[in-house]
Amino acid sequence: MPTSVLVTYGTTNGSTAQIAETIAEVLSKEGLAAETLPARSVASVASYDAVVVGGGLYAGRWHRDARRFVRRHRHELAERPLWLFSSGPLDPSASERDIPPVPGVQKAMDRLDSREHVTFGGCLEEGAKGWVAGMILRSGKGGDFRDFAAVQEWATRIAAELVGAEGERS
Repeated sequence: MPTSVLVTYGTTNGSTAQIAETIAEVLSKEGLAAETLPARSVASVASYDAVVVGGGLYAGRWHRDARRFVRRHRHELAERPLWLFSSGPLDPSASERDIPPVPGVQKAMDRLDSREHVTFGGCLEEGAKGWVAGMILRSGKGGDFRDFAAVQEWATRIAAELVGAEGERS
């Protein structure tokens, strides 16, 4: 039976959801049963063998829904493989170098013994919700800096780790 993976996220304007969906697509192609859900709608992670949690970055903090998800499910998350990702820099920096997790995410990583964290570029385009988003866009600093090839590569590594672990148990 394939390993069941939850890919969940906190997002305001949907760009982090698109990253999560890409991760789940790759995991599914690699033979895993992957489901993508908004973090606020997950009641339990008990039925999943592994979890990937992502959050958009806003003013140096992970999206509220991602923070709440990790806090609410911390005991179950500590018992299964866990990967975290952030999306946010509105410049090419995430494609040029590793960007460490913001302090709150680093704390969650340490407490839950997560396998890995990666920061992907963000996306902020015309029509984005929020006063701050509007200010950023008016200042000319918006755009789409997501690198979907890097997202797919990372998801492939997660799949290889999970498939390898499944093979070791057989």
